[in-house]
Amino acid sequence: MSLVAGVIGVQGNVSEHAAAIERACEARGEDVVVHEIRTAGVVPECDLLAMPGGESTTISRLVHREGIAEEIVDHVDAGKPLLATCAGLIVAAADAQDDRVETLNLLDVHVERNAFGRQKDSFEAPLEVAGLEEPFPGVFIRAPVIDRVGDATVLAEWEGRPVAVQQGSVVATSFHPELTQDDRIHELAFFE
Repeated sequence: MSLVAGVIGVQGNVSEHAAAIERACEARGEDVVVHEIRTAGVVPECDLLAMPGGESTTISRLVHREGIAEEIVDHVDAGKPLLATCAGLIVAAADAQDDRVETLNLLDVHVERNAFGRQKDSFEAPLEVAGLEEPFPGVFIRAPVIDRVGDATVLAEWEGRPVAVQQGSVVATSFHPELTQDDRIHELAFFE
């Protein structure tokens, strides 16, 4: 029996997340079928879900307009795993500190959009991530920072600022794990 995975495909690194999910499942000996989700009705069939980066105001608007937002919340309420990266973290947060982003309130965190700078300020950093034995190559592109953490657990920090958190079945990162060939964050989110 194959796992069914979904990548919210309204914007962002959709194909990169799909490939990372396939590799992570293969590493665990799991067969998987990955769907790129752009309309309502697919999320309820998914065992695993990823919400990529992109532009948080656009992602927020589109998941609500297409009826996907409520399905994502139901997915998490059912205890199924969600990996939210960069703008996905912003949309999953309790507070994006930006009225243009209607968050899903899945993580008890407040975030600041683009806190690490503009596109030209992008960087890669070795991150010590709870649950991983070796540093993870975090790729930061117009990355948000988590500036308040409530009930979520901090999994990684960079320069004293939280950049990865977990709350229940949700793992969220400020960085882009899908842009590396290292699938340990996907494995951590979906199988740990």
